[in-house]
Parts: sequence; structure tokens; C-alpha cells
Amino acid sequence: TATKQVDEKPLVKIQKVYEQEVPQMAEYTATVEGFKTNNISTATPNRIKRILVDVGSPVRAGQALVILDDVNIEQQKIRLANQKVNLDRAKELLAIGGGTQQTVDQLQAEYDAAMRAYNNAKENTVLTAPMSGVVTAKNNDPGDYTSGSPILVIEQMQPVKVIVSVNESDFPRIKKGQKLNVKLDVYGDEIFTGTVHLIHPTIDPATRTFQVEVTLPNSDNRVRSGMFARVIFDFGAKKNVVVPDMAVIKQTGSGNRYVYVYKDGKVSYNKVELGQRLGNSYELLSGVPSGSDVVISGQSRLNDGMEVGIANSNDKATQANDSVK
Repeated sequence: TATKQVDEKPLVKIQKVYEQEVPQMAEYTATVEGFKTNNISTATPNRIKRILVDVGSPVRAGQALVILDDVNIEQQKIRLANQKVNLDRAKELLAIGGGTQQTVDQLQAEYDAAMRAYNNAKENTVLTAPMSGVVTAKNNDPGDYTSGSPILVIEQMQPVKVIVSVNESDFPRIKKGQKLNVKLDVYGDEIFTGTVHLIHPTIDPATRTFQVEVTLPNSDNRVRSGMFARVIFDFGAKKNVVVPDMAVIKQTGSGNRYVYVYKDGKVSYNKVELGQRLGNSYELLSGVPSGSDVVISGQSRLNDGMEVGIANSNDKATQANDSVK
């Protein structure tokens, strides 16, 4: 009878697991953007005479980009001259005892405002680049009237930036100036070195993420705005228990994960917190002590605290050695 009871125990296969040095890497996807973006537009409506650049044109700071119609400028110039005549006449009258100081002050204020408007309009007749970069959008053609929307868009491409949404749990581990690796899908496994430029100080409560801006030098202009990027943070290494993926069980109806641990002829149902997937294994952040025997086969017949038999008792030592390797 005793033999029969032993035979009825579920048979399982087990493997000894240990702590291992696990690289703490986190990879996030993102899109490349220009480091800065400038919209070239006018404060007041005007007709476009000429556009001196096209999409893709490199530009330098101060370079002329758009020439606007100067008809309004000439009209303002004539009105300004007439206002100057009226102002001078009022001053002459006041000097000989005619007119009033109030009239002179009013005409002076009107003339000063007209002069400021004239100078502003004159400056806006030629629109220049506020920074060096590349023209990435052209929304008008010669003959169009400006409407407040950008005529051109310029992006600074040296450096470029990648804005990454990072999990809240990584917030304490990211520092300004930190170096990291960036891969761009168009360049395969080639590694680009990025630098953390800005860490946004708030967490999005909806996604539990925060934004990090990473810069890439891009001196050879190989990196372009809109490219798909993978940003890889390296947080060093940490010792954690590593178990075969066959040992991890997902609880039905929840996102919880469990591992059966064998000890003294019985199994316990241990809730675990998974870290990274490492090939055909998982890093465990909690739940299983180093040196434990975990069940890797036969879990479907088990319950917490159940007595079991070992199907692979003869090769436990070999499997333990393989696990350490």
C-alpha cells in the first residue's frame, strides 16, 4: 500500500536556480526630431515676392529666406513724411506763440508710433533664418498672401534630439549628462551615442511615464527628423535569481506569475515578480530564494503544499551545474 501511495504522487522535473549578474537594460522606442524648430512667418499679412530656399535646403543663421512685397512700405514711408511735416509745423507754431503743447505731444506720439510700425514693416520685408538648420516644410509660393501660418519651417539638425517616454520606475536612475546607446532601424545594429539633455520633472498620471530628451551629435547628417529610434539605457548589473521560462506559470484571470518551488518532498506556490526576459529564462525580482529547486515540468497537476515525486532526481546535480553556466 505504501508503494502504491508513492506511485500516486505527481512526478515533476526540477532544476536548481541561483542568483546571477543580470545587466539592467531598458529599451524604449521613440522618433527623432530636430533639436530646435523655427516657424518663419509674418506678424502682418503681406504678399510674397520671392522664396529663396526650398525643402531640404541647408540654411545658416541670418540668411535671407523670403522677400515680401514692399508696396505697403512705400505707402507707410509717404504717410510718415506727411506726419513729420505736420509735427514740425505744430512745433513752429508753438514756438511763436500759436498752437498748444497738447497738439505737439499728440502729433509726436502719432509720429513715433508710425516710425516704429515703419521700421518693423521694413525689417519684415526680408525674412531671415534665426538659426542654422534645414528647411523641412514650405507652405507657400511666390504671389501668395501670408496668413499667419508658417511660410517655412526650419529644424536644427546638429544635434538632433529623441524624446523618450520612460517608465516611472526608472525615474531615480536617469541623470542629466548620462550617456546611452541609440539604434536607428534604418541603420540596423549600428550604435549611436546619445546624451540625456533634459529630464521632464513631472510624471504623466495616465501612462505613469515621464519624458526624457536625448541628443545625438549628427555631424555627418546621417540622422534625419522622423527616423524610428530605439533608446537603450544601461543601469549597470544586479544580482537576481534567474529561472527557466518553463518554470513560470501565469495565473488564469490575472496578470500574476507563479513558480512552484520544491523542498522536502513538497512544492510551494510562490508568487514572483518578473524582471527581464533573458533568452529562454526570466530574471526574478522577488519570490524565489537563490539555491532553490524549481519545478520545470508537470505543474498542471500540482497544488500548493502537495507532495510530489522527482522524475529527474538522478540528473539534478548536472542541471544545477548547467544553471550556473
